[in-house]
Amino acid sequence: MAGRTLSPLFRRMRASGVAAGLASALGACVLMGCSVASGSPAGDGSEQPTKAADVARPTAGMEFDYQIGGGYTPPDGVRAVSRDREDEPAPGLYNVCYVNAFQTQPGALEWWQDTHPDLLLRDDDGEPIIDEGWDEVLLDTSTPAGRAELAEIVGEWIDGCADSGFQAVEPDNLDSFERSKGKLTADHNAAFAELLAERAHSDGLAIGQKNTTDLLDRHATIGFDFAVTEECAQFDECGAYADAYDDRVFAIEYEGEGAVSFDESCSAWDGRVSLVLRDLDVLPAGEKGHVYRTC
Repeated sequence: MAGRTLSPLFRRMRASGVAAGLASALGACVLMGCSVASGSPAGDGSEQPTKAADVARPTAGMEFDYQIGGGYTPPDGVRAVSRDREDEPAPGLYNVCYVNAFQTQPGALEWWQDTHPDLLLRDDDGEPIIDEGWDEVLLDTSTPAGRAELAEIVGEWIDGCADSGFQAVEPDNLDSFERSKGKLTADHNAAFAELLAERAHSDGLAIGQKNTTDLLDRHATIGFDFAVTEECAQFDECGAYADAYDDRVFAIEYEGEGAVSFDESCSAWDGRVSLVLRDLDVLPAGEKGHVYRTC
C-alpha cells in the first residue's frame, strides 16, 4: 500500500532554477558524501555516456519525516523529509521528492486521456485498469516505446525536483504490476525504473526504491541508491531492505495498520532503519488526525 497526496499533475514553475538545485546538491554532498557510478566502455572502445552523476545519498539512521500530504516545519531532530514534487524542500535538510511515476495522480486522469491515452494501461475490453485503493489508473510500461515516452513525461517532473533543490526522488508505485490484471510484469517496471534512475542521476539526484521486495535483487542493476518503504515492519520486510541498502532505508509505519505496534517496530529495527509513524493520510501538523512519532 501507499499513502499518497492528491497533488495536481503539473509542477509549479519555480524561480530557483538549475543553479540553485546544483548548489543545494553540492551542499548535501559535502554534508553526506556522494557516490559515483560511471558508464562501462562500449564495444568499440569508446566510453558510453555516464550513467550516474555524483549524487548525495542519505546517511543511514537519519531521523525522517514523511510529509507527502503537505509540508510543515520539521519536528526537532529530523534531518530528512520526503515531500510531494509540488511542494518546496525543507531548508537545510535532506529532501526526497515524491513522484507518482507508475500511476496517474487522482484528478489527473482527464489530462492523460486528452494528451496520452495510449499510455494508460487497459484491460481486454479497452477499459483503463484502476488501482481501486487510490482511484489511480495504471500507466502502461509494457513496451519499450511506451516506457520511453513515459520516461520523458516523468523525467520532466524529476528535472523539476532537481530545479527546486531536492537531493533525491522516490518514484511511487513500482509495484503496479501486482495490480495490472496480468498486463504488466516486474520486468516491465524494472526497465522503466532504470530509465528513471538514469534521468535522476543525470540531474544529480539520488533515487529511492519505493516498496516491493520483488525487485530488491535488481536494485543495483536498476540504479537505486536507497529505499523508501511502507509497513516493512508490519510485513517483516525491514531486514531485506536494510541488507540491500546498507541501512539507507526510510521506513514508514501507519497508525492502526495491522497488529505490529510501533513500539515493537522500534525495538526490532531502531538503529538499522529510519522509522517514522504517520497517519494514513499523512496530514500536515496541526490538522485533525495528524500523527507523527519516531523511535
